[in-house]
Amino acid sequence: MGLLERLRKEWFILGIVLVIAVARLEPGVGVKGGPLKPEITITYIAVSAIFFNSGLSLKTEELTSALMHVKLHLFVQIFTLVFFPTAIWVFLQMLSITPINEWLLKGLQTVGCMPPPVSSAVILTKAVGGNEAAAIFNSAFGSFLGIVITPLLLLLFLGSSSSVPFTSIFSQLFMTVVVPLIIGQIVRRYIKDWLERKKPPFGAISSSVLLMIIYTTFCDTFANPNIDLDKFSLIIIVFIIFSIQMSFMFLTFLFSTRNNSTFTPADTVAIVFCSTHKSLTLGIPMLKIVFAGYEHLSLISVPLLIYHPAQILLGSLLVPTIKSWMVSRQK
Repeated sequence: MGLLERLRKEWFILGIVLVIAVARLEPGVGVKGGPLKPEITITYIAVSAIFFNSGLSLKTEELTSALMHVKLHLFVQIFTLVFFPTAIWVFLQMLSITPINEWLLKGLQTVGCMPPPVSSAVILTKAVGGNEAAAIFNSAFGSFLGIVITPLLLLLFLGSSSSVPFTSIFSQLFMTVVVPLIIGQIVRRYIKDWLERKKPPFGAISSSVLLMIIYTTFCDTFANPNIDLDKFSLIIIVFIIFSIQMSFMFLTFLFSTRNNSTFTPADTVAIVFCSTHKSLTLGIPMLKIVFAGYEHLSLISVPLLIYHPAQILLGSLLVPTIKSWMVSRQK
């Protein structure tokens, strides 16, 4: 339980449940055109705030120090942004003949397209004693790559709604994601010492803003009478998500520990977590931009909302096992 406490994720997961419940009770508040005006406050202000916060918290100097480990970075990024979404796509071709809700299946595909997260993979790698610098580099570098590659993957595997042209998606991504991120990095250079001293709760700030985005997404859903989610599909999706995570962790472990691999046990730990974890902080705002106007947006978001706590839970449970393996290998 110690690691879960350190991750401070319980409040966030409870928060997700709470905001969905509140959206169910009174969807009119956060619906498009409602009192909260999410088409401005969420679409522009909240999303920009998250990425400004990311830019402010990313330690550029740590990225440059880990830069030289090219083989490891290539492995993680190719697995995350090429193998993962392709494998999910092949798997979904088989699942498409089942009675599982098609929007939840599309949501599984969006999970595959997401970049690695900036926090959970790093925290778990650190807890085990793995290569933390490599984890930080790949999480941050993957996030930068994801800004460009994730929308392209979403459009490639799912196609966007016809009402949202390609150019407007990318101009909005540029204005609400890239620009705030760069400004955050520039501001960081001037107040770096203050940030090191005060250590602001960047994670908690992003998570709080993210809860607002999740809330308004579900307000839109519950205000739409045509959407219904069957329990069968939801239970099957949870089972599939845990299975995918276990399989991919095992796969990356096998690949990075085979005889001709040059990775150290500490490298393997970073690879296992960074390759299989997916970012909710980047993911939800991106889905909001790419699938703007989709009435099934919240159903598409559900698998990512499940994947996030699942990866933390599974990773935390495996920490002692991976740690003892790494210690024995290093001896």
